[in-house]
Amino acid sequence: MTPVAATCRAPPPLAGNVSRLRPNSPSSISGPSASAARDRWRPPRREQVPPRLKAGTWLPKSPAAPDPLRPSRSLASARRASRRKGDAVSDAVEGGGSSRRALQIILWAAEAVYILWLFLLPYAPGDPVWAISSETVNSLVGLSLNFFFILPLMNSVGINLINAPVLHPMSEGLFNFVIGWTFMFAPLLFTDLRKDRYKGSLDILWGLQMFLTNTFLIPYMAIRLNEAEQDETPGKLSQLGSVMTNGAPVVGLIGGGVCLISVLWALFGRSDGDFGGIADRLDFLVSYLGSERLAYAFIWDIVLYTVFQPWLIGDNLRNIEDSKTGIVNYLRFIPVVGLIAYLLCFDRDKNYA
Repeated sequence: MTPVAATCRAPPPLAGNVSRLRPNSPSSISGPSASAARDRWRPPRREQVPPRLKAGTWLPKSPAAPDPLRPSRSLASARRASRRKGDAVSDAVEGGGSSRRALQIILWAAEAVYILWLFLLPYAPGDPVWAISSETVNSLVGLSLNFFFILPLMNSVGINLINAPVLHPMSEGLFNFVIGWTFMFAPLLFTDLRKDRYKGSLDILWGLQMFLTNTFLIPYMAIRLNEAEQDETPGKLSQLGSVMTNGAPVVGLIGGGVCLISVLWALFGRSDGDFGGIADRLDFLVSYLGSERLAYAFIWDIVLYTVFQPWLIGDNLRNIEDSKTGIVNYLRFIPVVGLIAYLLCFDRDKNYA
């Protein structure tokens, strides 16, 4: 071999000395940091694909969206808490448990006196129930037929389907004044925040109150002072209660109008009859109260209503529109007027019944 041929010998192939290299792998790095790079290097993560679901696979349901028209449990709990808070405030105003028990004893004693004195004992003016005269019965029937002056007003405009009994206008005015006031107590009872402590029917209670007035209202006032139960929830209103509550302003206007007409009727009604002037009618009123048990009982009812009206309204001022609470709080002490103000300013959105 010539020297030129020896110097032109080809170098050994690289394929036998160098391994195949991956791009971006540590094997492609040479030098002293190669081993450290291999330790830190991790293969790239593959994109994870969710597994395919087999038929019949159960999936958890997403929570249903709340119904905006249905009050949530938290709202109901808030209403119950607000109601209990209002009861606590009323209890604080009336005093502790001993004060409530004292009030209840007074009310039950008043109920006993009311029944004994006005119905059974012969010492009050007029006849007791067990010795009632036919004249008193006829007077009571005639007053009932002239309920709310419907028949007299119909006869005055020429509608004579039934002729109204002709009674003294002072007795008619006194009777309808008390009945009109009693009529307005219905929405107040149905919206009372303590009505659920009375376990009986408010429909029956108010219906009997329309005929026997405070005979049934006094026990209710005593029962509503009972301590509230821990799990007490507002009861559902009856159909009558819903009508009276939704129509509270109408009830106030009707009852207030009847009371106003009663006063005017007592002083000026039946001017074509032989009932005299205002002075003569007032003299009749004095003699009427001193001789008729029914008229005498109406005076008791007026006095008791004058006490119960501000009491009940004061416990239920939260049912009044916020902007009118102050005026109702002052007017509640005025007989009849305070109850009319409560009914006209009643806010149905605040009623938790």
